[in-house]
Amino acid sequence: MSRKLIFILLAVWVVLLCTVPVQAGPAAQVYYLTPTPGADGRIVYIVQPNDTCLGISLLNNIPLEQLRALNNINPECTNLQVGQELVLGFLPTATPLSGPTLTPTSILPTPTPFNGTGFICIYLYEDVNGNAQIDAGEEPLAGGAISMSNRGNTISRTGQTTADGKAVCFEDLPEGEYTVSMGIPIGYNATRRTTYTITLRAGDQSTLDFGAQRSALTDPVSPDDQPTKRSPVLAVLGVLVILGGIGFGVYAARMSRR
Repeated sequence: MSRKLIFILLAVWVVLLCTVPVQAGPAAQVYYLTPTPGADGRIVYIVQPNDTCLGISLLNNIPLEQLRALNNINPECTNLQVGQELVLGFLPTATPLSGPTLTPTSILPTPTPFNGTGFICIYLYEDVNGNAQIDAGEEPLAGGAISMSNRGNTISRTGQTTADGKAVCFEDLPEGEYTVSMGIPIGYNATRRTTYTITLRAGDQSTLDFGAQRSALTDPVSPDDQPTKRSPVLAVLGVLVILGGIGFGVYAARMSRR
């Protein structure tokens, strides 16, 4: 091969070498583990090989003093270890580590409706002034006839008022509607209604008041107006006088015939 051909080949090789771009080897890829908040709200970073305190603070954009204070790192940063968890901060809405838990409760059975009982008391008083109110000094009145029954007449009670100051009470009455009537004693006139209808519910303690005023036709006669009692001795003397008069008349008639 001639020198001229060799020279041409070398020139072509140089030209090709200069025109082909030189490619550098790919740079080593750097992996960064993004800190993830935990369930307790802490933001934790895992220490990697060749990590430094300054590098960690710059990488995570936190002050170096904060990193040291949160993790008790010495000023020389010589106590870092690969795999160590470093606290970078806390979430503002952190979930508490522990707290009350809800305990499921069993479904309670539906209570059965209860039909309870109550009682009704009846009081009759002597309404002296006739104002249909119980005033001071007005006493209970005896002899009032009480009649009580419920709707449907399945329950019936009777009684009579007394003058001992106590109302007449009917206890253990089932719930329902009751009609109560009062028979006023002879010689008195009612000053209030004599029949009431009342609805009794469980636990009720109801009292009905009835008033009666003495009738004017039965006012007691004063001692001055009472008739004077006659002595039986005077009656006997009167009979003897009458008999004596008859006997004297008979005797006189016989004497006149002679």
